[in-house]
Amino acid sequence: MLNKNIAINRLEQIESWLKAQFPSTLFTFEPASSDASFRRYFRITVENKSYILMDAPPEKEDTTSFITIGTFLYQQGINVPEIVSQDAEQGFLLLTDFGCQAYLDMLNLQSVDRLYHLAIDSLIEIQSIDPKALSLPSYDKSLLQQEMDLFPQWYLGEHMAITAPDFLQKTFDLLVSNALVQPQVLVHRDYHSRNLMNTAENSPGIIDFQDAVVGPVTYDLVSLLRDCYIEWPEEKLTEWLQYYLHHAQQKGILNNSISIKEFTRWFDLMGLQRHIKVLGIFCRLNYRDNKANYIDDLPLTLKYVQHVSAKYPEFSDLNDFLTQQSLTGKVQ
Repeated sequence: MLNKNIAINRLEQIESWLKAQFPSTLFTFEPASSDASFRRYFRITVENKSYILMDAPPEKEDTTSFITIGTFLYQQGINVPEIVSQDAEQGFLLLTDFGCQAYLDMLNLQSVDRLYHLAIDSLIEIQSIDPKALSLPSYDKSLLQQEMDLFPQWYLGEHMAITAPDFLQKTFDLLVSNALVQPQVLVHRDYHSRNLMNTAENSPGIIDFQDAVVGPVTYDLVSLLRDCYIEWPEEKLTEWLQYYLHHAQQKGILNNSISIKEFTRWFDLMGLQRHIKVLGIFCRLNYRDNKANYIDDLPLTLKYVQHVSAKYPEFSDLNDFLTQQSLTGKVQ
């Protein structure tokens, strides 16, 4: 049954647009998924063939970047959905369907090596593309800082009701420096188990790429390996980091002089930046956007922050602060 929160007139617009796409054929449609934005997705079935309809209300969502980036990646041979039909004015896109098997639903200790190797291989293909043809935004100091500012505002302030510590900006500065010193590549920006689909051919199918930027080489890798929705033992991460480094150096993405020690530090600190940001985003989704389910993912995200901040002495202030809040019962 269709979500009652979706306005009836919007459903009528969807049905009318679909009738124009399939004027002589019967079709059915049902909800497929939703995400952290205002976009919704419907699965359209026509003569035993299925498509995905992206419903992106134009007053709330701009499909321009999805169309531009998706078309470019598809032309480059990356396994993203093909745009079958589009109506940017109404906010409708008809896409090929990757099915229902997200990586998150498929991952276990028996399948993870195969699936992650495929995902890393696809990531290296993306990073091998010259992003200049797209005129993507840069993951620069301003954007990195803007993202981390969500942590004191929404996690510490709104969720924890505590004041941000004085050392926090120094921590942020170290993380910005780490990001900017890395080779800059095409960054998907949400390359994790909910946005990778297990497909019969050329797996994984890659979705939710519309926020792509030019940024640090480790960003998407840390999104994949230190996923906020699923956790793996550190020894597995070490294996996958070595797998990535070997193949990225073979492809010329990374210089052969980069050691696994240096690369691991880049990776760890990039993850610290991402997870600090995500703590803020999850809280904002809860308190501002009424999407309470993301609160359930705070503990693992916080665990990553505590793990990495304990590993490097320059982040001892952050680790001490988080440990103290945990001891007083405030960290949730």
